[in-house]
Amino acid sequence: MSVETRPYGIPVPKLHKEVTQLIKVLVVEDSPAVREFLIHVLSTDPDIRVVGTAHNGEEAIEAVRRYRPDVITMDIHMPKMDGLEATRRIMETDPTPIVIVSGSYDAGEMTTTFEAIEAGALAVLPRPAGIGHAAHEASARELVRTVKLMSEVKVVRRWNRVQRAAPAPRQERTAPAHTPAKMRIVAIGASTGGPPALHSLLAGLPKAFPVPVLIVQHMAAGFIHGFAGWLAQSSGQPVHVAAHGEPVLSGHIYLAPDDYQMKVERNGRIALSRDAPENGLRPSVSYLFRSIADNYAGDAVAGLLTGMGRDGAEELRLLKERGAVTFAQDKDSSVVHGMPGEAIRLDAATFVLPPDKIAAMLANLANNGHAQWRHS
Repeated sequence: MSVETRPYGIPVPKLHKEVTQLIKVLVVEDSPAVREFLIHVLSTDPDIRVVGTAHNGEEAIEAVRRYRPDVITMDIHMPKMDGLEATRRIMETDPTPIVIVSGSYDAGEMTTTFEAIEAGALAVLPRPAGIGHAAHEASARELVRTVKLMSEVKVVRRWNRVQRAAPAPRQERTAPAHTPAKMRIVAIGASTGGPPALHSLLAGLPKAFPVPVLIVQHMAAGFIHGFAGWLAQSSGQPVHVAAHGEPVLSGHIYLAPDDYQMKVERNGRIALSRDAPENGLRPSVSYLFRSIADNYAGDAVAGLLTGMGRDGAEELRLLKERGAVTFAQDKDSSVVHGMPGEAIRLDAATFVLPPDKIAAMLANLANNGHAQWRHS
């Protein structure tokens, strides 16, 4: 493939006529060796064409304007302008699906990575393992798969941090709902777009929220501990990556760990296992929700946030049938309306709301049922 060089030192492949049918990708990475490696990995798929590269955030902003990529892979730690600031500016001016590709699990970079997710990036992945490594093929496939999926997401402009447009009125759907006699637990499932939705929801809960919250967030391996730390900063509540056998405590938030199914047993303790994936996933929302239905029934509140697929939708309907209050994120606020949309289609959701109003609903339910729950 021949390459020409444009301003800012961005090499751009000479495109063939069929490129309009391909997924155009901009690779933003300051290391020349890593940049070439990512180009190699992405170019193995015939549906992807790398249309350019950028060495730092400033070049990335210019490259987006010039080449209008369908997806951007974004490094975080770069000179001149880092990936966080580049993500913010791109989402404010030329919104484009962004996948953070990180080569570090350093706590500081993890925090910056999730701040980029808050700023509008859609997903975070570890850099694929090198050629010859046992994990190379699987990790390369995951990058390619994620880029292709993200190319289908319609992102929206993020208004700048000084002047924000007034939010448009939302169409919200609610159904008559009872207050659980004993609101004992909240369970939430999320996938693509879930981190910022969870960030908004948990930040909106009262600091003394009196009910344990269990979360399955589909996420690339290696990031869940950084995600827990980021959520803890916004929620003001203890956020844990769940451990086998630990009790669920009021006011605490528990995240399913990498590659484990998570459930809650009748005695109120978390059980982790390597049981088979469900819906191709481990952890699976369906697996968690089923245990909530079996052990808490009408004393639970559960719901699905933004995400691809249908994980948890059938089990959310089961929870509703057993008396639980259920919710699904509305379409307007979802990055991808697959999981919550399927729940709505199945009539599994008592409430259909954006994350901030889900938080208000949970706070209201907790206040109404708190006195009984506290003394149970």
